[in-house]
Amino acid sequence: MSDKSQHLITGQKGEQIAAELLEKKGFKIIQRNWKMGHLEMDIIAGNKTELVFAEVKTRTSTFRGRPEEAVDILKQRRMVAAANAYIKYYREERKLRFDIIGILMNKLGEIVEITHLENAFQPKLKTIHANSFNGQWKWHHRSKVIK
Repeated sequence: MSDKSQHLITGQKGEQIAAELLEKKGFKIIQRNWKMGHLEMDIIAGNKTELVFAEVKTRTSTFRGRPEEAVDILKQRRMVAAANAYIKYYREERKLRFDIIGILMNKLGEIVEITHLENAFQPKLKTIHANSFNGQWKWHHRSKVIK
């Protein structure tokens, strides 16, 4: 198995673990791997009052730092842009939260540690208007809708 395919398998396994963690905390998984244009979000989950946008980072070592440390300011800005698009597209009005879930696994794929940073950052969201997408409103988006 190539390093790239092993990396993808590790990432998918980490996202599944993160989804189960959010479900145990009372959230319903709304979408996984949601995409609109160049924007993407690993997990979108919600309950009656809150909507969680979660970025999942899974690693098999801390050689390059802890998994959750890989979510830098640029990735946070991308998460905010994706959240803005999602909110506008689905006319969402719940309170928002941005979480980072770091998962450390061993080489056998066993969980070593899970770090869930709830409300990891609180950006100022821009107000979005109908013309904010400059004609790109009809973007195609791919996601796995969980029912």
